[in-house]
Formats: sequence, structure tokens, C-alpha cells
Amino acid sequence: MIRTAYASDIDVAAAVQACAGQLGLNAPDLLIGFIGGKHQPEMALQAIRQVFGDVTLVGGSAPGVISPGGFGYTGFEIGVIGFEGAGVTPALVSVDDLLAGERAAGRALGEAVRARSADGQTVLLLFDSVAETAPLRLHPGSQLMDGFQEGLDGRILHVIGGGLLTDINLSNGWMFDGAAVRKHGAVALIFPPGLSTSTVILHGCRPVSSFMEITKIEGAEVFELNGQPALTVVEQMLGLELGTTSGQQLSLVATLGQKQGDPFAPYDENKYVNRLILQANPAQGSITLFEPDFAVGTRVQIMSRDNALMLESVERGVAELKARIAGAECLLGLYIDCAGRASVMSGSDTEEAELVMSEMAPPFPLLGFYSGVEIAPFAGDYSRPLDWTGVLSILQRG
Repeated sequence: MIRTAYASDIDVAAAVQACAGQLGLNAPDLLIGFIGGKHQPEMALQAIRQVFGDVTLVGGSAPGVISPGGFGYTGFEIGVIGFEGAGVTPALVSVDDLLAGERAAGRALGEAVRARSADGQTVLLLFDSVAETAPLRLHPGSQLMDGFQEGLDGRILHVIGGGLLTDINLSNGWMFDGAAVRKHGAVALIFPPGLSTSTVILHGCRPVSSFMEITKIEGAEVFELNGQPALTVVEQMLGLELGTTSGQQLSLVATLGQKQGDPFAPYDENKYVNRLILQANPAQGSITLFEPDFAVGTRVQIMSRDNALMLESVERGVAELKARIAGAECLLGLYIDCAGRASVMSGSDTEEAELVMSEMAPPFPLLGFYSGVEIAPFAGDYSRPLDWTGVLSILQRG
């Protein structure tokens, strides 16, 4: 049995009580809790323990929560998924040393998952997105996933997941590791054999430049595009005032996109891996991306974040997924939604998360949360972190 619940209350204990009433589970074997970032983590843990005892608890902070019965990103929302029974309850493995090296931590997590899984199983991976707050530095999902895939050593799994944040401004992040509140951790939930997952990736960017080559980059900081200061190139392409743009302004309107496959093939949003711009440095003429997975020689395009295209992608993607799962025994829907897609950030007149819920209108439990990074299978079985996407997954029997 799998159930979901949603509540919003300034009093975390009251929100947890409301969720417990909705779940209606006698003795859940595992809970996933997404806790609005204005709630204090230790108080949230205490409230959950008072109601559910020593149940295995994973999840953590989220800028907001999404459900068919309501959604929001005030920071006071709570979403809970409860699992009861060996046939649906995932196994848990975790690491807590991302600060010592994301790739090594990912490799250790992948090795642990490989030892407890077989090809074809579904894995939900959650991690603390924020490494440091002053100055801001994120735990790179690309390095975590590169290590994770190394640890899997050829094991073919359906891996979805997301990075946990306290709010849309990337102020912090924290997580539950099964028993306690943790920083710099990651967990993997391995769903039982006999269950499968169908996933669609919802996009919403279109190219506004020709292909350009990264000619100077250090980690996630891009200094040059085609031999010119990267910030100058981006500002010129977008018609912004040179040298005055902040990273937040750029992240609201543009990404850098890498097209997969034939660069001259017709435009297809599903062929792009987009990277949000985290910071701009006018003194250096550079931009810093969310992920450090581009290199000198990477061919990229400036991508405009298009709200109309985002909503079209939702309608198209949900319709495709519903056709794919028609006739299946669906147990749970999970929506992992980039926090930048919320209307307060994107400027869209329509909340795309609300559109997802209304278009999906499922007869089975469905819950979502706003994330910093989204993880999904891309171009085959290889799962990788994505930016400014929505990852919609349906867990099925068989």
C-alpha cells in the first residue's frame, strides 16, 4: 500500500498531524517527507517521531510541495509518501560525505545500490544540494551521478531523483537519512523487483543563438565563448545592458544548452541538456553554471526560457505518459519540479505544477516537490542531472 498526503501550516506539528490523518496507514514501513524550508528540521523530525514512532524516514527540505489537492512554495508546506508492505517498500542505502568529494560519495552509493539490486529496478536518489552558503557553492549533481554510474558498474537501473533545497533562493538544504537530520548526504531508495517506472521529462527552452564553443572554463565557471568574455556574449544575445547583469537575472531568462546527437537535426527539446546560470561576474566577464560538466570545446547554445513552450511541454508530456501507462496498475506518481519553473520565478501567468496535476488527474496517489536539480534517464538508460525541467514518473506493478 502506498499513500500520499499534503498539508500547509505554520505549525509543523499540526501539518504532520494533518498528513497522518490523510495517510491512514496503520504501521508504515517507510516515509518520504518533503518539508517546507521555513520549518526547522529538528522540529519536523520531532513532530514526525511523535506521530509515527521510529519509522524509517527519508526526504528532507523542499522549497514547496505539489499535490492534486493543493500546492505551494511558502515554505510551510509538507508532503508525505507512506509505504506499507514488502511488495512496495523500497530498500534504503545512504552516504553522508558529499563534502569530502561528490564523485567518491556517488561511487560508494552506486556500489551499495548495485549489491542490493538487479537490472531493471527503479531507484529514487535524493541529495542535499547546498555545500556552502557563504559563498554559495552547490554539491554538483553531475559529479555525484558520474560516481554513482561508476559504482553501478554496468547495472541498468531506472534512476530518478532531485536535489533538496530549503527555498527558491538556494539558501540551504538538509535531509533525512533514514533516522536523523543530515547535511552533505545522499540517499538511494531501491524499489522492489516486480515494480517498473515510466518517466517523461518536461522542458521549456528554445535556442536563441547559433552553436558556440566554450574556449575557457574552470569547473562550472565559463570565462569565454568563441574567445569572447562569456558574460558579454550572453548579454549581447539577450539584449541586456553589458556588465550589469546578475546571475539571478540571467537564470530567470536563459540557460546554456548542449544539444545531444546530430547538431544539425531539427529542433527537439528532448535533445538538450540545459544548464542554469548560477552567478555572473562582471569583473571577470564570466558566468557560473549549476553544474561543472561542460569543458573546453563543448559546443553550446544560449537557450531562452520560454513559458509558453514550458506549458506546451507539460501538456504534450503528460498526454504521452498517460498513453504509455494506459491499462497498467499504477501505484504512485512522483513529480520532481525545478524551483525555477514556479511562476514567482518564471513569470508565467499559469503555474505549470498546477497544470501538471490537472492534466494528470490520476486515480492513484501523486505527489511532487520543488527541487534544485532533477535526475532522470536521458538518451537511453544513463541517468543524469538536468536543469529547468520537470521529471514526472509513474511507479507501476509489473
